[in-house]
Amino acid sequence: MEARIIEDRQQWNDFVMSSVCCNVTQTYEWAEFGSYLGAEETLRIGVLDDAGQLCAAILLIVSRIPVLKQTYFYAPRGPVIEDPASPAMTILLNYIKVEARKRHAFMLKIEPAVEADNFKWLTALKRRGFRINPSHVHIRNEWVLDIRPDEKTLLAGMKEKWRYNIRLAGRKGITIRRGHSQADIDTFYHIYETTSERDKFFINDKSLYTDILRVLGEQDRAALFLAEYEGQPVSGIILLIAGPWAYYMYGASSNEHREKMPNHLLQWTGIQWAKEHGCQYYNFRGIPEILEEGQEMWGVYLFKRGFGGHQMLSLATHDLVYQPFVYQAYRIMLDVKRRLDARRELRQASHASHPAQQKQAPSSPTQETEQAQTPVQKKEV
Repeated sequence: MEARIIEDRQQWNDFVMSSVCCNVTQTYEWAEFGSYLGAEETLRIGVLDDAGQLCAAILLIVSRIPVLKQTYFYAPRGPVIEDPASPAMTILLNYIKVEARKRHAFMLKIEPAVEADNFKWLTALKRRGFRINPSHVHIRNEWVLDIRPDEKTLLAGMKEKWRYNIRLAGRKGITIRRGHSQADIDTFYHIYETTSERDKFFINDKSLYTDILRVLGEQDRAALFLAEYEGQPVSGIILLIAGPWAYYMYGASSNEHREKMPNHLLQWTGIQWAKEHGCQYYNFRGIPEILEEGQEMWGVYLFKRGFGGHQMLSLATHDLVYQPFVYQAYRIMLDVKRRLDARRELRQASHASHPAQQKQAPSSPTQETEQAQTPVQKKEV
């Protein structure tokens, strides 16, 4: 076996999409969006067996830590490998270490697409020197719906109110259409900006979403759906496909006509589209890590849960340290940030408990809070 930089798109994607560790952020194309994600460079590293077949792969984002200005490697939902205790993993990590030395990277950060209680992965990573980092990049807890049953069964698995709202949207005049043109992307982004301002979360420049829809849309692995009322766009979603997975990647909702429940019909349309494309799972993505009322994104969780499905908690973030002193400074910086964030959340909770503030709260949960969908603060990877 040997490790090398992989430039064969088909070979890479065939391996990633057939793996149990499949994730859209490890597909070949995701590296093409690296400039939007704060990457100085992206690396697609694979391990080939004696027959020339890929047996391990990792897409790395090469970035710098703010403040410290030190280079590090990050694998969004990688690596992709069946057995983390195998010789292929050793070869892969050795190759990454050589690349890290060339670029003076102080750590490798991984967040594999495996569930949190995977003992084989936990044991293998510990033996290889990885350290658990409580600060994750991707939100760990996601809501997943198995869409292999027929539509009648899927509808029966939803909460009754959700079935009613899907029908209500149609009766109230909401229509859904698939967007294809740049004008449709412009429309989505305009609503997205409204959503961002209302719910206080970061969005990237419009060109990222344009490129994602262009690059993946050419392979029919991306779709934009817009909900309209009397010709007026009121909400939209962008869905991506990788292997058996469909991902509800981005969602936007205007302030108008929300009582007509366009978001329920949008999600049902997305589920139908995913089924038509042979997907087995519909990933609604982020929900609170602690499923208790009062947690941030609780309303988002209630919305997603209404469609049926289950939570999927991913393995904790793991770091492999190359430069201990720099890494120690990095962890101290994270601890300070966590304390500041905790104080901010306490202040927000205190404000929210004031009666005047409660009157401003939305009357029902919505789909669009990007904090539940964005893998990183300020950068989507």
